Amino acid sequence: MEDRTKLLHSLAIDRGPAPAPSRARRWPLWTLAALGTLAIAGGTVWFLVPHEPMGGAERPLAIADAESVSTPVAAEPAPAAIALTRRAGLSASGYVVARRRATVAAEITGKVIEVLAEEGTVVEAGQVLARIKSRLTETDLALARSRAKAAEAAAAAIAADLREAERIFQRTQRLAKKDFASDAAKTRAESQVHILRAKLNQAQAQFETAELQARRFSEVLDQHLVRAPFGGVVVHRSAQPGEMISPLSAGGGYTRTGICTIVDMDSLEIEVDVNESFIGRVKRDGAVTAVLDAYPDWSIPAYVIAIVPTANREKATVRVRIGFKEKDERVLPDMAVKVTFHEDDGLPGKKTSAVQ
Repeated sequence: MEDRTKLLHSLAIDRGPAPAPSRARRWPLWTLAALGTLAIAGGTVWFLVPHEPMGGAERPLAIADAESVSTPVAAEPAPAAIALTRRAGLSASGYVVARRRATVAAEITGKVIEVLAEEGTVVEAGQVLARIKSRLTETDLALARSRAKAAEAAAAAIAADLREAERIFQRTQRLAKKDFASDAAKTRAESQVHILRAKLNQAQAQFETAELQARRFSEVLDQHLVRAPFGGVVVHRSAQPGEMISPLSAGGGYTRTGICTIVDMDSLEIEVDVNESFIGRVKRDGAVTAVLDAYPDWSIPAYVIAIVPTANREKATVRVRIGFKEKDERVLPDMAVKVTFHEDDGLPGKKTSAVQ
């Protein structure tokens, strides 16, 4: 009985946990599987991608090349655009300013009776812009001219008496030589000549004084006409007829100090502030491209006029003056502008197509 039991136990299957295979044995299997997958993918790409002949053998086209066959190729930029991109350097922002800008005021205090200038009016140098009340000055001028005429007439009368006295003196001298006239008569005639000569000098001086006074009142009268100091365009009108105007500011704010503001459009230029760390890249007469904020598609050729020889301590910037190579009526004072400094002076100087 015991022998049968031992025999049955010996025939039983041992179901204990099987030992796990080592990593050293499993790693080559995963490697082989990955290599096989890559080989299959490479073969699939080889057969699916088009080929082009190259020296008798076929060369597989790159994916980008295959797409370019069906996609239109973008046009290359123009050589001028490429040159502009290569030359483009330092950029800055600023404003259009006028080198000749003046607020025209009167030289005297008075009431404005007429203003002849409006915004947008083109004026020439010396043109009358306004008139100031001048009735009293006109009266003074007329009085001074009348006095000058009276002094001139008095001088002419004395000059006539002097000529007559000189003839009497000459006749008395001849008679005295022949003993037909006494020495006393000769002396009286000579004294009369000297007296009349002194009176003539006095009358002539009075006439010159009256003329100077008349000329002075004439200049004062001319000051009642406010004239343009130079040619330009009126951009602002300050005074109105009936207002008081004065060259000096008066308290209370009831007195104007200016008639209008004139800008010389031929003196327009650009002023920008460049960081002092980059000012070394800006050269005098260097090429510049300016773009107005009002016309972003219009590139204006310009050049560096000067680098102002002083720096702003608070902003750490240096001001640069830039001039336009061509004048255009669309460029207005105080317009915002962006500029680009170019390292090459060969930048084309022609203006691009204008904005319609």
